[in-house]
Amino acid sequence: MRVGVFTPLMSQLPLDQVLTRLADLQINTVELGTGNYVSDAHCKLSMLEEAAALTEFQKILADHGASISALSCHGNPLHPDKARAQHDREVSRKTILQAEKLGVPVVVDFSGCPGDSPQATAPNWVTCPWPPDYRTVLEWQWNEVVTPYWIEHARFASDHGVKIAIEMHPGFVVYSPETLLRLRSIAGKNVGCNFDPSHLFWQNIDPVAAVRLLAGAIYHVHAKDTQLYPHNLDFAGVLDTKPYTEEQNRSWIFRTCGYGHGAEWWSEFISALRMYGYDHVLSIEHEDSLLSPSEGLSKAANLLNSIVIREQPAAAWWS
Repeated sequence: MRVGVFTPLMSQLPLDQVLTRLADLQINTVELGTGNYVSDAHCKLSMLEEAAALTEFQKILADHGASISALSCHGNPLHPDKARAQHDREVSRKTILQAEKLGVPVVVDFSGCPGDSPQATAPNWVTCPWPPDYRTVLEWQWNEVVTPYWIEHARFASDHGVKIAIEMHPGFVVYSPETLLRLRSIAGKNVGCNFDPSHLFWQNIDPVAAVRLLAGAIYHVHAKDTQLYPHNLDFAGVLDTKPYTEEQNRSWIFRTCGYGHGAEWWSEFISALRMYGYDHVLSIEHEDSLLSPSEGLSKAANLLNSIVIREQPAAAWWS
């Protein structure tokens, strides 16, 4: 296992400067955005058609001894706005083709969220079973929109030798281990998860327990934390719709690793990942509104590097 970084937090810098900065933090693995909700500053999909640009991109990586853990195209391919859905689907398909060309094993995406009917104009995330209209909407979403798209898209990715890691994110139909496994039962084992514990904490889902539940289905991991504020939680509950910048009034906010849960928790989480078969990358994602990107990155890197042993121990060191 090794520590990596999801680079949109450094999108103002060119890729070679990003890799130089990360090397100072003992990191040489990156997750690169390709569009939709995330910046494509470091990995343009136009390289599919521009051989010179692709060669230059690969040279920059090679010169820095860097590798790519995943390409990420977080979007809403099920958006009820057909033009928006088509755009996000096209970015996702091109990202898979880019991953194939670069030899990257995983593409990270969201499951998406439809509206409540074919006439809808905005997504509708169902969070309760009653009144019964909501159950009707939910079943329509899964049967008529989620299932046909994800069966076809998972097959496309499989045909190109790329796995899809769905980030379990509230606001989309896959937001929990249960909904992830439901999608996987429909789309097949080429679809797994991008495990981000920060989205589970505030739902009162124990991420360590979730690792056990998702054993064999974890294809990528984001390293991001969450801090809960009980004095606001009692007032607003976990479905807090206030802007993330209203930190004083929110029930929870995203934090840099170690600022919501300490090193002991992160050690247990990493141990659980190893125990249940994940031995890839912990990709640092920065969304902490109380720390600058530079400070948040440094704090997370120092914490995770203190836990993850980057080299294998010498054979039979105990003998």
